[in-house]
Amino acid sequence: MELTDRCSNQAHGGGVGSAYSGGILPAVGTDKRERQKVNRQKKLEELQRVEKKNDIRGRVLLILAIAVVVFGGLFLWSTLGGDGDDGDTAAVDSSTESSDQLTESDDAGAAGATTDDSASTNDSASSDTDSNNTASDPSNEDESKTDDNDEAAAVNDADPALPDCPPVDGAPTRVTQFQSAPEMCIDVAKTYTAAVKTSMGDFTIDLDAERAPKTVNNFVFLARYGYYDGATFHRIIPGFVIQGGDPVGDPPGTGGPGYSFDDELPEAGEYELGSLAMANSGANTNGSQFFVITGPQGEALPPQYSLFGKVSDGLDVALAIQDVETGAGDAPVEPVIIESVTISES
Repeated sequence: MELTDRCSNQAHGGGVGSAYSGGILPAVGTDKRERQKVNRQKKLEELQRVEKKNDIRGRVLLILAIAVVVFGGLFLWSTLGGDGDDGDTAAVDSSTESSDQLTESDDAGAAGATTDDSASTNDSASSDTDSNNTASDPSNEDESKTDDNDEAAAVNDADPALPDCPPVDGAPTRVTQFQSAPEMCIDVAKTYTAAVKTSMGDFTIDLDAERAPKTVNNFVFLARYGYYDGATFHRIIPGFVIQGGDPVGDPPGTGGPGYSFDDELPEAGEYELGSLAMANSGANTNGSQFFVITGPQGEALPPQYSLFGKVSDGLDVALAIQDVETGAGDAPVEPVIIESVTISES
């Protein structure tokens, strides 16, 4: 029977393995294909993991880049556009903290700057009728000065539209608050100098009335009313500026004369060692605060501060002032006092 079956298979042309003809082939190679399939799946999953990891890394880098741009912009704004630390902060445009801006602000503890300085505005310079225009008298001002200011304020109220020009040799009564910016009191054809007497020595400034008539007029007007007497250099940054001119702010650097006036800006690159310029809290917000440039960071400032004079004698005094020890907000540990500013004209 078995022989018959074999012969029958051979008779039909069947040989070794012919029994599989038309039947189910053996599962030879199935395991190999399965392994290949598994390997392909593993490779695909690995590629997906790598792509996912790269996608996450890309997102993280993008977020970090955005953060760097945002914080970098805030840093520059706080250092160059208005140093919220000091009322009129000179736009501290230094590569480090010097970006505290040379601006006026309400909070002497706030840097852009600068400048830094960086960057709230001086309410006292915002408008003539705003209640913030009346800065409080400094707590260390003596009683006689307070009485003088009260008397002067009453006199100014008699003509609130326009304060009188002070006498050439100075007003008999000190005034620290005004209802409006002064009229043109100087003669731009004349030469004006300011002798600045400080607790660390004296220096002289040649005022440039031709370049900046409104700014020089304002400085002469305030000086002749005794406005700067007893004020301090409240913000001092070595290699940058010494800033002062606020006798009424509490803390110093947060006050002003009660009005503001427009800019008279220089061209780029005109700031020099010893240059005298106005601090501000933005365009056309000049009041009383000024700064003297004492180093390369100040010389590199953008032309955003009215330039109106230059130290012609005693620059060594200004440079010595910048070397005093300072604390929070770049304020000197020991006050550097502006004892008087005397104007001469010829």
